[in-house]
Amino acid sequence: MLKLIRHDAIVEINLARPPVNALDLSLLRDLRQALHEAPATGARGIVLSGAQGMFSAGVDVPALMGRERDEVRAFWREFFAVGAALARSPVPVVAAITGHSPAGGAVLALFCDYRVMAEGPFKIGLNEVQVGLSVPDCIQLALRRVVGAYRAERLMVSGSMIESAEALALGMVDELTGVEQVTTRALHWLTELLKLPEHAMLATRALARADLAEAYRDIDQLPLDDFVNGFFHPHTQAVLQGLVARLKKK
Repeated sequence: MLKLIRHDAIVEINLARPPVNALDLSLLRDLRQALHEAPATGARGIVLSGAQGMFSAGVDVPALMGRERDEVRAFWREFFAVGAALARSPVPVVAAITGHSPAGGAVLALFCDYRVMAEGPFKIGLNEVQVGLSVPDCIQLALRRVVGAYRAERLMVSGSMIESAEALALGMVDELTGVEQVTTRALHWLTELLKLPEHAMLATRALARADLAEAYRDIDQLPLDDFVNGFFHPHTQAVLQGLVARLKKK
């Protein structure tokens, strides 16, 4: 489900769960472990990449439907734990957004230090509202940090999916390049960052990201049960069941 590729001092964690890199419990657990192990084994930076045309389609909704509450809660706790691993990473993480990045895929990208996205008709956004899910404040924070409070509100309340050019204009991503060059550009940016005096760079980074790190200091203090209650809300279940039915027809 993951490919780990070493680029000198940088580890590339490549999402490799065809066809769309949907996030299930196994992938999330593997990803969290990889994020923790990379710095522990000497990596000074991480690039998180996907497949050309699809970074990650977000949560594997069909895999969650029909599950018992404790199973659903375990999944979402792991999802937030991955967010914590990114938010509190001791080394810089760059998202190589190699294509579409809705919902959970966008969350992964937003928790990174820097975002390179494929230019063209690829879309990104926190579109949870469109599928009947609310966006908890601990995730809203990540978008507010990069685009500002008002713009984040407009994007999340409407569940907007925006193309790469608009994402760049709004500051949701930091640069665009051809889909074949996304990972290369991510590696280049991170390589240049790592040339800076390490102590000063990491100390400044820690201060700049302190709000995000603090929000994820204790996973069990996050409003996980409120979110799970929302997942099981009858209206949400109806919307999600409709989504699953449409996916099965494709």
